[in-house]
Amino acid sequence: MKMKNILFTIAIILVLLSCEQKPEIRRNPSVSGRVSRVSGNRQSAQPRIETPSQPNGRIASELSGADIFSRYNSAVFMVYTSDGLNNYQGSGFFISPNGTAVSNYHVFKGTTRGYEVIKLYNGETFKIKEIIAQNEDEDIFIFKIELNQQQVNYISIASQTPRVGEKAYAIGSPRGLENTFSSGEISQLRGDNIIQITVPIDHGSSGGALLNSKGEAIGITTAGVDDSGANLNFAVNIRVISRYLGY
Repeated sequence: MKMKNILFTIAIILVLLSCEQKPEIRRNPSVSGRVSRVSGNRQSAQPRIETPSQPNGRIASELSGADIFSRYNSAVFMVYTSDGLNNYQGSGFFISPNGTAVSNYHVFKGTTRGYEVIKLYNGETFKIKEIIAQNEDEDIFIFKIELNQQQVNYISIASQTPRVGEKAYAIGSPRGLENTFSSGEISQLRGDNIIQITVPIDHGSSGGALLNSKGEAIGITTAGVDDSGANLNFAVNIRVISRYLGY
């Protein structure tokens, strides 16, 4: 698989972090130690869509992990893709009530347009209506689903970059375990676009939401190091998508 800039950057970071071993980056679901892309089975749907419990999805004060999951679980979804022969699974989340959403580029790379299924936490499924922007080097994929004038719950984009040591929370679907919640800290900021975290993620978490303690999106969970023993995981800084959306 061709190494792109964002994965190359992470690989260089990890080499510098290790004096004895060269850690391996998750990029391929079929090989241990590669970036999350896991095959999954499509399931039946029972429609129900929630809206944010606060105006504009914004929270002024800090929330507990339980509150964050309760408020934003319904804003995160599973992504099923296919190349016509093999099926894959990743994650994504809404950033607006009209169905604008984000995920990782590598979740969709090499798959067939029209085969994708967006599956909400309640089982309701959708197709992608429009691809707004995609960038393989930055590993971002921004799109909109067809809601038929409905609205969805969503996660507001944080206006500030997180600081090292701050709490962080992830919601995604590692190994196909739908909408799994995990927590940790911001370990380091690597360059302009990479956030290193201790928040546990795994294959299938790619494209999921990384949130701060106010319930704002600070990143897109992207990659991790298998068997490092140090919980070395990474997210794309959410501010990367700002120039595509005018935020």
